Amino acid sequence: MKRFVVGVDRSQALLLPERLDDYVHEDNPVRVIDAFVEALDLGALGFSSANRDGGGRPAYHPAALLKIYIYGYLNRIQSSRRLEREAGRNLELMWLTGRLAPDFKTIADFRKSSGDAITKVCSQFIALCRQMKVFSHAVVAIDGSKFKAVNSRDRNFTAGKVKARRQQLEESVARYLGELDRADRDPNLLPEGRVPHLKEKLAKVREQMQRLDVVEEQLAEAPDHQISLTDPDARSMTSSGRGTGTVGYNLQIAVDADHHLIVAHEVTNVGNDRAQLSPMAKKAREALGVEHMTALADRGYFNAPEILACEQAGIIPLVPKPLTSNSKAEGRFDKRDFEYDPRTDTYRCPSGERAIHRFASEEHGLTLHKYWSSACPRCPIKAKCTTSNYRRITRWEHEQVLDMMQTRLDATPEAAIARRQTVEHVFGTLKGWLGTTPILSKTLPRVRAEISLAVLAYNMKRMIKIIGAQGMIRAIAT
Repeated sequence: MKRFVVGVDRSQALLLPERLDDYVHEDNPVRVIDAFVEALDLGALGFSSANRDGGGRPAYHPAALLKIYIYGYLNRIQSSRRLEREAGRNLELMWLTGRLAPDFKTIADFRKSSGDAITKVCSQFIALCRQMKVFSHAVVAIDGSKFKAVNSRDRNFTAGKVKARRQQLEESVARYLGELDRADRDPNLLPEGRVPHLKEKLAKVREQMQRLDVVEEQLAEAPDHQISLTDPDARSMTSSGRGTGTVGYNLQIAVDADHHLIVAHEVTNVGNDRAQLSPMAKKAREALGVEHMTALADRGYFNAPEILACEQAGIIPLVPKPLTSNSKAEGRFDKRDFEYDPRTDTYRCPSGERAIHRFASEEHGLTLHKYWSSACPRCPIKAKCTTSNYRRITRWEHEQVLDMMQTRLDATPEAAIARRQTVEHVFGTLKGWLGTTPILSKTLPRVRAEISLAVLAYNMKRMIKIIGAQGMIRAIAT
């Protein structure tokens, strides 16, 4: 006989445990899910069916459906059809729901209709972590990442895309008409059956051009002059890493620097991060329950009004300034080489001259002050300073806020490394869990619900890793 491990005969009787509880170990994460959901006041959180009156056909309690979804996202099962199958064969899920097996439509409808409540559940878990005194240091890292929507790029339109597409279609029409003209002059130039095929393709192209006319009318009425046909809330966003764009959503997260928990998150369909610093920082501060906090972010968040809003709210922002000026690259002085004197309201240039205040102007809602020196035309090092007659320096009315932030950045060079180590792996984990496929839901409210479930699952798994399942259960019970 060959030496192989032999399995049990299929006809042999098995003496398996009689209780479902015997299949679930004390340290199994499903016990944390069960304890957490049971401790929630689902009615107060906004689950409409939590306080359902008698009468009619019995419904599934939202607690059971919420447990199914948390278990699913904790185990990388987001599809409602896959969750339906797991509810009928997975012993852990059977234990969690009491052997309830709702169909996929019931499961999917729960996520669709309970988006706001699910988001509040995610906040409740952070509140639990705060009660456990997990957040010892009020330092968060803020970052954003693009997540692909179910809307393909071919079904997303802007004015530029419509123009390019129309040009392609017009070229196709001209090519088909040219071939048909050749066939009219000499039928032997084209194979038999080619003419009907060309006419069919020509009709399809003209139909596409008519649809483009409808799309152009819709674009004119759209507030941001962009429309998506599959998911109306999805938007085209650039991706600097690959030099290509994607149609999707922008997930903003604020991550605790100590334990790498997602303390706050938000899903937007705005492709850049410039207006997200103060909203995310304030949301994170509220979640942490502190008055003062430090917020780390990358250059994409540098926005003067947003930085000022953080300072006014008691939040210390650390955001490096983007290097948008070409002066340094071309060997000339940049603004950092000019020293400002607040007592005299003047700038001292590298040659020792004084650039005095000339006038103030309003640009993009900001009050900007202009400075330059009368000695610029006669300056011996003018070539190293400017190519114009005068080197004009622009100063925002709250420039001192940016100066103080730059001073703090110079004193903490490790801030950039800390930000990357805190937030980058979180996005890597989330995208690993959600996979490379698009987000399953459509429209912004439903996408927020799906992302909230992923964030909740991430935070729960992180806390189980930190203090263990039994520690979490004890914390929930107190």
